[in-house]
Amino acid sequence: MATFVLVHGAMHGGWCWRDVRPRLEADGHRVHTPTLTGQGARRGELTPRTGLGTHVGDLADLLWFEDLSGVHLVLHSYAGMLAGPVAEAAEGRLAKVVYLGAFVGRPGECLLDVEPAATADRYRRLAADEGDGWRVPAGTGFLDQWGVTDPALRAWVGPRLTDFPLRCATEPAAFDPGPLAALPTVYVEHTEPRLPSLARSVGRAEEAGWSRYRLACGHDMMLAAPEETASLLTSLAPGG
Repeated sequence: MATFVLVHGAMHGGWCWRDVRPRLEADGHRVHTPTLTGQGARRGELTPRTGLGTHVGDLADLLWFEDLSGVHLVLHSYAGMLAGPVAEAAEGRLAKVVYLGAFVGRPGECLLDVEPAATADRYRRLAADEGDGWRVPAGTGFLDQWGVTDPALRAWVGPRLTDFPLRCATEPAAFDPGPLAALPTVYVEHTEPRLPSLARSVGRAEEAGWSRYRLACGHDMMLAAPEETASLLTSLAPGG
């Protein structure tokens, strides 16, 4: 049995693991699916002050208050930027880090540093033109970007997307790389379709020599391919 903490990406919430969590629990694992400040069911907490550090605190608090150890930290998309700071803040509590179609950041980088320049510029324009200067408005265009094509899934996911604070994309991740480098690390790439914005992160995973896996689905792997996602995560756990 393993302890999983599954962390959603931008505009999502703990709700996105609805079909993965029960599969992992059925295999005997302990599973936490936190919702980050200002996202999902916590959208009422969204403010211009919500930043990457806020979300690092969310996860560090969860690990401490629940007294979790031996944790398999699974990070989707934006949440990959939290890996280094959380590994440092919760040193000794993590057993493995899994980047699930996630961005790989280095000390001093923010999300928009890792994104392609054109994508970063688009997010800044969206925030300036439609988000009061501080938030990136959610919209169905992101479903297209993420390769969510199933009509039923689009109808379920679209209304649940929440605006994303621009500060989470512009606040640099400050951390000592040592604690993260000491952990077993896995990168899971999605291939149908790939997300061009992740090309740099996939390259970094390859350069670092991390274990790498692929799932034949779009960016929202936990929603598009929950059975395959859960099976892969179980295979990465002790005894899997």
